[in-house]
Amino acid sequence: MHKAAVDGGHPFLIEIRLGDRQLFVSALEGTSPDNCEWVRRKFNTVMRFQKSSYRMGRETDLRGTKVDSSRGLDAMDYAKEGGGFPIHVVGTGIVGAVIVSGIPQREDHGFVVEQLAVFLGKAPAPLKLPAE
Repeated sequence: MHKAAVDGGHPFLIEIRLGDRQLFVSALEGTSPDNCEWVRRKFNTVMRFQKSSYRMGRETDLRGTKVDSSRGLDAMDYAKEGGGFPIHVVGTGIVGAVIVSGIPQREDHGFVVEQLAVFLGKAPAPLKLPAE
């Protein structure tokens, strides 16, 4: 994932966490401290709602709901923008997340999905989001 980000010239902060344990972090050229906050908020969303942060955003937008105090949440601790993707272990559940921040949210999400597909030996093309 790191190599693909470097090769693609993406200004990503990449983080992989199991629970609250940070296993990998990489801040590439072009990132800022703000990316750290986006990663933290996307991780919180994935772990709380057990789905990708992009999916959470699409679902809340379709329902006309928000991720805010109306749900008992602090909007500064959760983000419904793409880039956070759950790590699911069969028979166990969601144990962590892969999170990126640095480019528009739909592209953040697409990058994570593509890289996870490659890692798992799957073809990434069928997993791409349809054109907007």
